[in-house]
Amino acid sequence: MALTSPTPRTKTLGKAAAKQRMLKQLVCSDAPEQALRHLGFQSIAGVDEVGRGALFGPVVAAAVVLPERMASLAKAGLKDSKQMTREDREKLDKRIRKMALCVSVAEIDAETIDRVNIYQATRLAMLAAVQGLSVQPDHLLIDAMRIDHMCAQTRLFYGDALSLSIAAASVVAKVHRDGLMRELDLVHPVYGLASHKGYGTPQHRRALQEHGPCALHRRSFAPVWAVDPDALLEEQLTGDLMFEEDDLEDAIL
Repeated sequence: MALTSPTPRTKTLGKAAAKQRMLKQLVCSDAPEQALRHLGFQSIAGVDEVGRGALFGPVVAAAVVLPERMASLAKAGLKDSKQMTREDREKLDKRIRKMALCVSVAEIDAETIDRVNIYQATRLAMLAAVQGLSVQPDHLLIDAMRIDHMCAQTRLFYGDALSLSIAAASVVAKVHRDGLMRELDLVHPVYGLASHKGYGTPQHRRALQEHGPCALHRRSFAPVWAVDPDALLEEQLTGDLMFEEDDLEDAIL
């Protein structure tokens, strides 16, 4: 009986790595906006959030209304903010703010996140960002969510990798929140916020173990609650303790 060589094992990508590979294959364009304009919509706002999986600080949402002609942003490399370097994001943030018909940013703080849960806090941040626009949109393009707004809405999964308007909102929100984390690092230097932006990295978890959480930590998130369980009021804990490991991919240095 002839012996056969064993079939070599294929290395399996982790969930986060597989997602990143998939996202890099998507093309960010104005196709979603053009499809909506074909249906008669004129003022289209892209809406996205950042900081949903962080252990510290607010969740931040942005809403951006771009002009009909936005091809120059695609040529400039606009895409999902997590796929870009800090330098590229900050350059595009300035370009977006200069080019956009209007931009709005909103924050929902850690206390509210603990009280209503991160999903509802994200929706509140998105709603506040839309309500802050100086130009009233007639359609919202939102990354994977719907909000309590009378405006027509399209929920677009992986929207920040497919729609220029949503990508613009993701860049604006991330540049805003990352800047806020660098400022708060000066106030709370023991946590290393400037490097990990409040996400649950090993460095941040070690600092939590050593120093405990501060007032701006999200106490309903498991890594924070585990350090100081008595700090979370029972009525605040509306469901399972929250934290998604996949959200570590947002902690771009």
